[in-house]
Amino acid sequence: MTTRSVPRLADIDLSRRIETVKAYERRLVDLQMRLLSLQQRYAAEGRRAIIAFEGWDAAGKGGTIRRLSERLDPRRLHVHSIAAPSAEEQGRHYLYRFWERLPVPGDIAVFDRSWYGRVLVERIEGFTPPEAWGRAYEEINRFEKMLTDDGVRLVKLFLHLSDAEQLKRFAERLDNPYKSWKLTGEDLRNRSKRAAYEAAIDEMFEKTHTENAPWHAISAEYKLNGRLECLEAIAATLGAGVSAEPLPPDPKVAKALRKLLKQRPD
Repeated sequence: MTTRSVPRLADIDLSRRIETVKAYERRLVDLQMRLLSLQQRYAAEGRRAIIAFEGWDAAGKGGTIRRLSERLDPRRLHVHSIAAPSAEEQGRHYLYRFWERLPVPGDIAVFDRSWYGRVLVERIEGFTPPEAWGRAYEEINRFEKMLTDDGVRLVKLFLHLSDAEQLKRFAERLDNPYKSWKLTGEDLRNRSKRAAYEAAIDEMFEKTHTENAPWHAISAEYKLNGRLECLEAIAATLGAGVSAEPLPPDPKVAKALRKLLKQRPD
């Protein structure tokens, strides 16, 4: 396990927030441009990255992923929205469908929910017996270490918000014709089991917060703050030891083009 402090839901400061919308917009653009430069470096150098989003329903995972991808090259960014496994997937090891979606050199894979469903929803809803989800912590740790040992940069984000703020966002969705479709009976059922989920989340942090794959506990009580915290964590992890300067042009190509430009008639 890591020597870094293990996150706990009770320790996440939900009062954190960006001061103004203008400050948010400036910081957002700065982070997006840095991530674009990093993506170009990853593509040019054949690097790989995985960003795994977990968090409460309505915590802002989708909105954050939209801001993450807004300025990136979609050809090298792949977003996987993880729902219940298909009938074929149910007959295989639960990590199978994630293995199939691992990034190739030069690509970044984003998981909107991840393999941690094994120790969260599958545990709480009784889809997986205790002996199976109980051994999943070590299976996940080995899986993640295999990835990071192979050079993959892995960012694990958990977006936390209060029970009251979640209910407020559900109410806002109900009144918004473009968001009401997101509401499901599962959302309400999960709320009724919040205490059980909180215990499962803290155990997940305790058993899978490792040196090579630490958790980033994000305060998502204020959406703008949550987006920035996520992008900052992603930029820091992907940028460690990697230049974020824009890629220069190929010297030979640049020389040839300048020669052509000089020969161009006025």
